[in-house]
Amino acid sequence: MANSRSAKKRIKINKRNNIQNNTYKSLIKYYEKVHLNLINEYENSGDLIVGQSPSDSVKKKLLASLALVVSRIDKAVKKKIFHKNTAIRKKNNLFKKTFKTS
Repeated sequence: MANSRSAKKRIKINKRNNIQNNTYKSLIKYYEKVHLNLINEYENSGDLIVGQSPSDSVKKKLLASLALVVSRIDKAVKKKIFHKNTAIRKKNNLFKKTFKTS
């Protein structure tokens, strides 16, 4: 238990920031799932075939979705919600899944 007034205040601030950070992290997870579901949807429909270039409409939707996720991850790093290496790992995995060639 905190003894000083400033320590009690820091506990309240940490709880508040923890709630805000968790909501932002869950939003990023949601956008990642949406992007991965979009990739799976196009792979299953035959619009996205490995080794062939996708159609323009599919490419635009995938790139827009990827840009949204990457933007949110970068903002989380700027707000110090994610560590920069965590963000790099997340973005790298998304790029691999989006632009697979083999």
